[in-house]
Amino acid sequence: MTVAGRSAPTQTAAMSDPYAADRVGIVADPCPIHPKPATGLAWETWRLHMLTRDFGQLCRYAAQNAELAATGARVRVVFMGDSITDNWIDADAALFTNGLVDRGIGGQTTPQMLVRFRADVLALHPQAVHIMAGTNDIAGNTGAATMATVQGNIATMTDLARAHGIKVILASIPPAAAFPWSPKMKPAPQIIALNAWLRGYAARNGFTYVDYHATLAGPDGGMKPGYASDGVHPTPQGYAAMKPLALAAITNTLGR
Repeated sequence: MTVAGRSAPTQTAAMSDPYAADRVGIVADPCPIHPKPATGLAWETWRLHMLTRDFGQLCRYAAQNAELAATGARVRVVFMGDSITDNWIDADAALFTNGLVDRGIGGQTTPQMLVRFRADVLALHPQAVHIMAGTNDIAGNTGAATMATVQGNIATMTDLARAHGIKVILASIPPAAAFPWSPKMKPAPQIIALNAWLRGYAARNGFTYVDYHATLAGPDGGMKPGYASDGVHPTPQGYAAMKPLALAAITNTLGR
């Protein structure tokens, strides 16, 4: 027997949830189109929705990936990463030509990148993948994790790449003395520790290691003046300092 009034909270929740009508389960097209959130509360609602309904954000590049597949365009290098990679194409669109493809997504942690690695890297059949990850794991964007877990997620991405004949470029985490969205964190020591692991892991496995941190860091472990807009995200000047390192790493990896 239905208890009187029992369904009311569910109906109210559905009415207030802008994503309540989204498809669930296994469907042909799981990527609905929603308006861009316009307020802080709307962004938070969207973020929580994404974490529960599209954790890896597979929908973000689904159409672009399908277009690449349809055209048969050659992909030389996929740049896999978070907002630092995501914003790079806006600062320097010319870099992402001649087979270089940007697949960064702002805010993502290594488990989210791992979820979409097949769709956004393997399925594009690149010659190499440039992985820059770890900033948001340290910031705690998807909760707590051990350093070993973060390292394991990165190692799994490289294992998948190697199993598919894709060469690996491992990038250092860029410097940060603080995170504006997570002000209690003091990330500089953990960034240095994870970068030391990345460098050693790359050497042990024959991968290319590209050290953006050494070029961008100031004495306090944060970004040099003028290189970041908020202490984390590079400015055009910061990306300009990174570009020759990226190109040298690609040449070193692919031989051209």
